[in-house]
Amino acid sequence: MSRRSHGLMAVWAEAQRQQQRQQEAQRRALAQQQRDQERQARDAERAMARMHRERQAAYRQQREADARRRTEELEARVAALSGLLAEGCRAPAFTADALLRPERVQEFAPGALATPVPMPDPNRYHTPTGGWQLGARRDRAHEEARARYEQDWYAAQAAETRRQNQLAAYRQQYDQWAAGALQDIRAHNSGIEELRRGLRAGDADAAVEYFSAALYSSTAWPEGFPRQVAAAYDPAARQLVLDWELPGYDIVPQTRSVRYMPTADQEKETARPAAQCRALYRDVLAQSMLLVLRDLFAADTHGTLESVALNGFVDDVDPATGRPAQVCLATVMAPRDAFTLLRLEQVSAVECLTEGLRGQLSARPDQRAAVRPGRLPGDVDGGATVVSHGTDSEPDLYEMDPIAFENLIAELFRAMGMQAVTTQRSGDGGVDVDALDPDPVRGGKIVVQVKRYRHTVPPTAVRDLYGTVQSEGANKGVLVTTSRFGPGAHTFANGKPLGLIAGPELVDLLGRYGLRGRLGAGSTDGPDSAEGPPDHNILGMNWSGEVALDVCALVCKGSGVLSDEQFVFYNNPRNPDGSVRTLPGFAPDRAAMQVRFEGLPADADRLVLVAAIDPQVNPDADLSGFTEARIRLLDASGEELGQLEVSDGRSGETALVLGSFRRRAGGDWDFVIGGKGFAGGLEELVQEYGIEVG
Repeated sequence: MSRRSHGLMAVWAEAQRQQQRQQEAQRRALAQQQRDQERQARDAERAMARMHRERQAAYRQQREADARRRTEELEARVAALSGLLAEGCRAPAFTADALLRPERVQEFAPGALATPVPMPDPNRYHTPTGGWQLGARRDRAHEEARARYEQDWYAAQAAETRRQNQLAAYRQQYDQWAAGALQDIRAHNSGIEELRRGLRAGDADAAVEYFSAALYSSTAWPEGFPRQVAAAYDPAARQLVLDWELPGYDIVPQTRSVRYMPTADQEKETARPAAQCRALYRDVLAQSMLLVLRDLFAADTHGTLESVALNGFVDDVDPATGRPAQVCLATVMAPRDAFTLLRLEQVSAVECLTEGLRGQLSARPDQRAAVRPGRLPGDVDGGATVVSHGTDSEPDLYEMDPIAFENLIAELFRAMGMQAVTTQRSGDGGVDVDALDPDPVRGGKIVVQVKRYRHTVPPTAVRDLYGTVQSEGANKGVLVTTSRFGPGAHTFANGKPLGLIAGPELVDLLGRYGLRGRLGAGSTDGPDSAEGPPDHNILGMNWSGEVALDVCALVCKGSGVLSDEQFVFYNNPRNPDGSVRTLPGFAPDRAAMQVRFEGLPADADRLVLVAAIDPQVNPDADLSGFTEARIRLLDASGEELGQLEVSDGRSGETALVLGSFRRRAGGDWDFVIGGKGFAGGLEELVQEYGIEVG
C-alpha cells in the first residue's frame, strides 16, 4: 500500500472515531436527559406526596380544630347556663329613670342658608388706566364696567333676598317641628312621672306596666330565653302575681363533646348523659325563677311589692285535646323580707327555690311533669293583666311599648343566629341593642338603633349611627325603623359599614324568622314618632366647562313618563302635585331641583334626571365640555348629605340622561347612574320616554 493510500485510511479512521465519539456523546446526553427526567419525575412524585400529606395533615388539623371549637362552644354554653343567676345578679337594676327621654331635639342647622351671598367687589370692575385711549372709548369702557357691576350687584341682592326668605321659612318650620318634638318628649316624661305616682299610690295598672317593663328591659337573659309574661297586681296585699315563660328542654345542649374521626372522616358527637341534662335543666329553671324575682325586687324602688307570686310555665300540647297548653313547671310565693336575706350569687338555685323559699319545682321537667301553680294573675280581683308580644295576637309595631319593641328587635337578631341584648335607656351611647355575629368572616360587634317613626327617618339619624359605630369600635351599625329612609340616608350609608332596615323589610324579616309584627294603618303620629324638619331634598347640579345646560326631570313608571305634566323643565317648572320643582342655581351649584320623594305619585317608580344643551345660549355646542359633573344631595336646610356620580358628556351629543332615583320595595329610593346620550337634543331624549313633540 502506498504512502498516499495509508494517509487516506488514517483520515477515514479518524473520521470514524469522531463520528463514534459524537454518537457516544449523544447517547450519554440522551441517557443523562432520561435520568434527569426520571429524577425530576421522582422529585415531583415526592413533592406531590409530601403536598398530599401536608394537605391531609392540614385538613385533619382543620377538622380537629372545628371539633374542638364546637366542644368549646358546648362547654361555654353549659357554663353560661350554670352561671345564669350569678351573671344576672351583676346586671344593673331597672329604674323608672331608664324610661325618661332627655329634653333635647336636633339643633337648628341651616347649612348653606346660613352663609350670606357675597356681594360683587367694585374694584374688580375698574377699567385699565394704562395706555393711550380716546376719551369716547374710555368713557364707553367705564360705562360697560359699571353696567356689569350693577347687573351682578342686583343679581347678588336678589339671591341674598331669596336666601333670607328661605332661611326665615325654614326657621319657622323648624321652630314648629322642634316645639312639637319637645312637647312630645315632655308628654312622655310626664307620663313616666304619672307612672311613678301610680306606683307610690299602689295603682294596679301602673304596677303591671312598670314591672313588665323591668322584665322586658333586663339584660340578664342570654340568647334563646323567651320573655312572655302575664301579670296582675293586688293592691291590698301589695303582691305582684305573674306567669313567666321558662325555656324549653332544648336549651340544654344534648351533646357533651365533639371529636373528629380521621379514619371515617367525620365528626363523632358524644351525648351528654341524660341524668346530667335533666339536672342541668332543672337547675336552669330554678335559676330563671330566682332571676325574675331578683329583677322585680331590685326594680322596686318605691316599696310597691310586699311579695311576688311567680309561676313558671312552658308551652306544650295537651295530650287529651291535642291543643296548645301551658304546663307549670315551677311556682313560688316570695316575701320581700325573706328574699332580701338571700345571697343569690352563692346559693344552690334548686335548694334555694324549694327549701329556702318553700317553692315547688318539677322533679322531671324534661317530661313536662307539672306542679300545681300558686296564685294566678286571673285570680286577682280587678287586677290589670298584660301579655307580651309572644302571644297569638300580632302586635302593631307603631303602638307597641318602646321597651317591648326593642326586645322584639333583639329577639329578631337572636333568631338570625346572633347574640343580642337590649341596653339600658340611660348611658347607652345611642345604642338600643348590642349584637354579636359569630361568623368568622363577616361577623363581629354590631350596634343597633331602633327608631319607631311614622315619617321618613332624617339623614342625621344615619350620621349619628355612623358616629356611634366609630366611637363604640363596632364592625357594623344597623338602623331599624317602622317607617322608611330617604335618598339622603342611603347616599350617606353607601360604602360605609351601615345597614338600613325599613318598616316593610322589618315586617318581612319578622315573619321569616317566626316572629310577629304589623304596621298599623293611619298616618297620625303615634308614640315615639318623629316627623322631623321639612322632608324635601335639593339636588344641586354642577360641572366643569363653559357649556350652558338645562337640567330637567321626568316622573316615570318604568321607561315611560306618567304624563306630559310630569316633565319638569324651564317651561313647566313644577309637576301637578308640586313634588318636583326647578330652582335657580346658587353657588356652588349651576342648576338645582327640589324633590319631595314621599310626595311623588304612588304609581311612579323612578325620577329621571336629564341635561341638555341650551340652544339659545350655545346653539353650536355639544356635551364634550360637560366634564367633572356631580349632583350634590342636600336636605331642606341646604346641608350636603352626599354627592352622586354622573357620567361625562361626549362629542356630538347634545342631551344626556344623568341618572335616576328608583323606588325600592320598602318605599326607599336609590340612585342609579345614567350615561345614555342623544345627538338630537332634549327633543329626541323626551321622545324616548313617550312624550310627543309637535
